[in-house]
Amino acid sequence: MHATAARRQVAELSRTLALRIDALAGAMAQHTYDHIEFYRSTVVGPDDLRASMRHNVAYIIDYLADPRSASVDLSAPAETGRRRALQDAPLAEVLRAYRLGFTYFWEQLLLEARKTGGTAPDALLDAASDIWELSDAYSIALTDSYRQTRAERMVETDRRRSALVAELIDGPSLSSETVWEVARILDFPFQGTFLVVTAEGVTPGEPPLPGLESRLRALDVSSAWRAQPGSETGVLSCPQRQKAAAALEAVRSAATGRVGVSPVYERLDQTGHALRYAQVAAESLPPGAVAVRQLDDTPLTELVMNNLETTQRAVHRILGGVLSLPEEDRTTLLATARAWLEAHGSATEAGRALYCHANTVRYRMHRLEEFLRGPLDDPRIVAELSMALDAVGTFPTLLDLRRP
Repeated sequence: MHATAARRQVAELSRTLALRIDALAGAMAQHTYDHIEFYRSTVVGPDDLRASMRHNVAYIIDYLADPRSASVDLSAPAETGRRRALQDAPLAEVLRAYRLGFTYFWEQLLLEARKTGGTAPDALLDAASDIWELSDAYSIALTDSYRQTRAERMVETDRRRSALVAELIDGPSLSSETVWEVARILDFPFQGTFLVVTAEGVTPGEPPLPGLESRLRALDVSSAWRAQPGSETGVLSCPQRQKAAAALEAVRSAATGRVGVSPVYERLDQTGHALRYAQVAAESLPPGAVAVRQLDDTPLTELVMNNLETTQRAVHRILGGVLSLPEEDRTTLLATARAWLEAHGSATEAGRALYCHANTVRYRMHRLEEFLRGPLDDPRIVAELSMALDAVGTFPTLLDLRRP
């Protein structure tokens, strides 16, 4: 049969179906409900599905009913794709519903052709490839619209979550009511187990912690991030305190540069304070290092990080010439001093820890004493030494700072 004649006969069949389009759309919707369990949920209501079916069928019929139609209007499937994406309907189920709908529509055309008789069935079969190409075009338009809408939503969600994280870390004076609202939107508890992570970017355009979010999801740890030039800052919400250690290990496994982690904190309105710990922890790592550091929440740590310059001056005043010694001598004396303090002044116990003789410990401590501001039998000198060693133990870069 000539293509033009076949197209005219298909147009007549389509116009016949147009007369009962409401019943046809209703039957298609019911057919979808009968065969796809998802559509029996409350996500896509019956009226919504029926209206969508009618909208799409009307466009198909209009195209087939006009033999001169050269182009297909794909606005109907595009709108359906957008709407279902906003409803979080699974794309696979939406496409399955489309295939069912087209199959049902084809069967109705075939029934109408057989009812009409004559050459109508042959005309419909001749036009079958065009109709199924139309089905493919509709499916592609729906898929493209769905994915574009989902991508836009993801960007909008990321931007909004990033703005909320910025509020938490940049707004130390936020009211409790505001923080409660931020917690609600982020789906975080106001009171729980939190960590702040700040990661230095190494390669422009590449995330500094690749694959971390999937690792955190596996631990049931929620996170929200703020991306900035050269770094990313995230707030991690752990379901139990025990999960914080596992989250820290996940951060370690993903690190590509310097990463600082705050101590665990329990209220979301403490995020700004916790960020300072994370930033100082990252900055205390050597430039170019691939490492993760978490600071302990101790009074000394807070004092030091609030004024590194003052601490630097104090360390140099206390340790004096020790810091000017060759690195090997300096490292040996400081390690011996730490062991001696941990052994409560016992040269024998310190020697066991250092795998050396007690007399060696005594010799080193006497040598160290020459650089201190007084003898080690003075409790004030011991206290100063302990503070200085704790400071450089927490912030090793203090040893590399130029003496003020």
